[in-house]
Amino acid sequence: MIIGIPKEIMPGEARIAASPETVKKFIADGATVLVEHKAGEGSFYFDEAYKAAGAEIIVSAEEIFNKADLILKVKEPLFNNEFNKHEVDLMHPGQYLITFIHPASPVNHEMVRQLADRGVISMTLDGIPRISRAQNMDALTSMSTCAGYKGMLLAANAMSKFMPPMFTAVGSIQPAKVLVIGVGVGGLQALATAKRLGAVTYATDIRPAAIEQAQSLGAKVVDMGIPAEMAIAEGGYAKDLPEEWLIKERAKLREVLKDMDVVFLSALVPGKIAPVLITEEMVKEMPNGSVIVDISIDQGGNCDITPAGKTEVKHGVTLIGIKNIPGMLPTSSTWMFSNNVYNLVKYLVKDGKIELDRSDEIVDSILVTIDGKVVHTGALEAMNKQ
Repeated sequence: MIIGIPKEIMPGEARIAASPETVKKFIADGATVLVEHKAGEGSFYFDEAYKAAGAEIIVSAEEIFNKADLILKVKEPLFNNEFNKHEVDLMHPGQYLITFIHPASPVNHEMVRQLADRGVISMTLDGIPRISRAQNMDALTSMSTCAGYKGMLLAANAMSKFMPPMFTAVGSIQPAKVLVIGVGVGGLQALATAKRLGAVTYATDIRPAAIEQAQSLGAKVVDMGIPAEMAIAEGGYAKDLPEEWLIKERAKLREVLKDMDVVFLSALVPGKIAPVLITEEMVKEMPNGSVIVDISIDQGGNCDITPAGKTEVKHGVTLIGIKNIPGMLPTSSTWMFSNNVYNLVKYLVKDGKIELDRSDEIVDSILVTIDGKVVHTGALEAMNKQ
């Protein structure tokens, strides 16, 4: 099997899908690995290290896409300006793709359809189920760890005030108030980081177990009043709530937001569009100089005016919608990501070839396109709503 590792082309994306360490493992398993020239430089993994691991360094991404049986990427296929072609158009029928596709997000629907039309067998890393045997493949959890930590640092940097309490010759300054909405892995890291920076922390989640974890980090709880049986899906994830309950959530959050300096958004429903929990009207009522960090932006965002991929000030609030926050910690995030991907590929490969058992929970959860069709449940649901 030939594995291709192209350089990521999303602006500002410094990660790479394989480290020299995992390349060495792939080669030991019998694969041939092609790595694009300078693809790892942003993560401080250089060509010499990949050569030493046994990889073949290829100058042209087009050659990698042409030769590889399996393409490993970090971000979804994008338009490649060098070749004036979309990355999907560089791929060929029967080729496998493993990356973060976020197929339910409306902005990716056309690209997903193109993958199907092209005959690409694509698998999305945000679909890995949260089960014990898939933990070492769970790149979403790994990247959420990075996003929670770095995202809170971005908030602190964008704030117009101090985050910790300050006692000065002209008087004392109260600590910032930070609310984390969605206390999964990323949310917990954000809470822990805000606490270390001296903020007063608040948290809300519709899952009781998540709230308990937030409390263990010293956060004050904002109760949404959602019944537990309605909130918890299989594997401990949050459920997709009916619109009537989302309206109730927004009403409770509206009053809380008026007092917050930072709001960190990480509420996700696996494989589906992120629930909109903050409307533009709610943003207008937030304090001037406050900050929203929306790490759910890859799946549409929890705030309906978060600028995808950018940072903007709207209504006196800084909205951070950067899509690749883990890429701002490129060495650590690449090390984690590449090991997750290696473990997934090893799980899927039998006798040197990828074998997809559609009855397997992991395969069923990650498969996006196959046999010329879109098969991902969340993507199909979102497409039908358009």
